[in-house]
Amino acid sequence: MVTQNEFTLKARPRGIHLVTSEILGHLGQLPSCGLLHLIIKHTSAALALNENADPDVRHDLNMIFDRLVPENAPYYLHTDEGPDDMPSHAKAIIVGSTLTIPVTAGRLNLGTWQGIYLCEFRDYGGPRRVVATVVS
Repeated sequence: MVTQNEFTLKARPRGIHLVTSEILGHLGQLPSCGLLHLIIKHTSAALALNENADPDVRHDLNMIFDRLVPENAPYYLHTDEGPDDMPSHAKAIIVGSTLTIPVTAGRLNLGTWQGIYLCEFRDYGGPRRVVATVVS
């Protein structure tokens, strides 16, 4: 059986934001065994699994991404939407737009310290659309 729904994550500022609970709130009851596939329908934000306990990890990831892909690089051609636009596209490609997570006993089968993150790479990205597909 396959179910699918599309929902909106609330708007957040630039940063790495733990959204596991918000996503679960849109899913309803999960099967006893299956897969959850998520895709974010944007090119300037991403979804990731990472450390969900220490907020310093999120801060450090922001710093790493900003150093890895800086704003205002002189070689950018795509600059019409502001200095955070082209870097946000590059960062989104690096992180990725999809996640597939096993479902076991009606719960996401994540590691002890793992959570789902919205990686918002724009200063004002707005609400983000996500499609969730559950396969059981």
